[in-house]
Amino acid sequence: MNMETINPTTGERLKTFDVWNERQTDAALADAAAATASWQATAFTERARLFRNAAAELRNNATHYAGIITLEMGKITKEARAEVEKCALGCEFYAEHAATFLQDEKIESDASTSYVAYPPLGTVLAIMPWNFPFWQVFRFATPSLMAGNTAVLKHASNVPQCALAIEEVFHKAGFPKGVFRALMISAEQAEKIIADPRIHAVTLTGSDAAGRKVAAAAGANLKKSVLELGGSDAFIVLPDADLERAASVGVASRFLNCGQSCIAAKRFILVESIAESFIELFRHKAHALRLGDPAQESTELGPMARADLRDQLHRQVADSVTVGATFALHGGPAAGPGFFYEPTIIDHVGSGMRAYEEELFGPVAIMIRAKDEEAAMRIANDNRYGLGGSLWTRDVKKGEWLARRLQSGASFVNGLVKSDPRLPFGGIKASGYGRELSVHGIREFVNVKTVWIK
Repeated sequence: MNMETINPTTGERLKTFDVWNERQTDAALADAAAATASWQATAFTERARLFRNAAAELRNNATHYAGIITLEMGKITKEARAEVEKCALGCEFYAEHAATFLQDEKIESDASTSYVAYPPLGTVLAIMPWNFPFWQVFRFATPSLMAGNTAVLKHASNVPQCALAIEEVFHKAGFPKGVFRALMISAEQAEKIIADPRIHAVTLTGSDAAGRKVAAAAGANLKKSVLELGGSDAFIVLPDADLERAASVGVASRFLNCGQSCIAAKRFILVESIAESFIELFRHKAHALRLGDPAQESTELGPMARADLRDQLHRQVADSVTVGATFALHGGPAAGPGFFYEPTIIDHVGSGMRAYEEELFGPVAIMIRAKDEEAAMRIANDNRYGLGGSLWTRDVKKGEWLARRLQSGASFVNGLVKSDPRLPFGGIKASGYGRELSVHGIREFVNVKTVWIK
């Protein structure tokens, strides 16, 4: 079994890596275990210094790291550079705030002194996806390591060079050996590693099917887990919305990363009275997107990451159209080499269709029409996922009230749904549990420990 770099732009196999055997995997876990005690004893100031080094390394070599992202999963150049910059910002954020987030919290009790401390758990295993191959790793690793944990990474099999490049960032930044290791292993091997006593917690970003397997393995071994799973975010447009702005942001949100983002506008829920106007604006903007080589600066939409993902997306679209959905923009698989899929919009999507019930992970927008505001909210919450969502209205107070009713981990009013190191990130329902980022994220993999002194 191997891990392969296949260029999504051309379909060409570029490089192959052997999956590690048991001896190689055990050696890496031993490195992490050996580093754990000394890393836990390292002062916050020293951890912060190293993360500032990591931020500098990312920025100084942004073109190099962005190029690997583009090569392996097809992200357009400007988005790949933005991903690297976001990683650097995350490093700096926790370098500045981690000590405050984890300082002892004094509690009045019957003791002379009592407080809550936040010591680290040990080694965290992360199972990460390919769609944001740098950011999703740094999103878990930065708070976990700043809290004093060590980390081992099982990255997606189609981005092995990204995994090794991230390990190299930590090495060049001066982190001690074993504090962060990339494991060249399969998903099946990762499931078994959860049971290893040298692993103390596990985090996964991926599908809800994978999340169930990881949660079961972690639960069977009584280990803490955080899951960030799929999403099918609602984008609700009310009659009083600024349609021009909503359509512009909607296109940006839906087609960012070629539509391959967990937290992104996926279900456009339109109150009937403005549906035609919004769809026409949206169709015009989506049709104008420049599809092409992701390495070219002028490209706005690159290829999908893999051929099988493109095929699956196309089946979802075709099956939905077969049972009544219609094309507002008829895109589909592009002719020629690579895994390109032209921007697509399907309208009149309804309950029971695959496009309504499932997550569409690619450059396809679905339009769902609602009779009124209340119907729009019912449709928004009629979904097994609960990651993010947005509402568009000029009545900000009403928007805030409705945002609180959305069944999601994040609700945005008149804005693009996104992650931000300052704000907690995660979902409910089939989108998982636990939080990343902010103070809430750094406290996921610590021991919330009572200390009582008389």
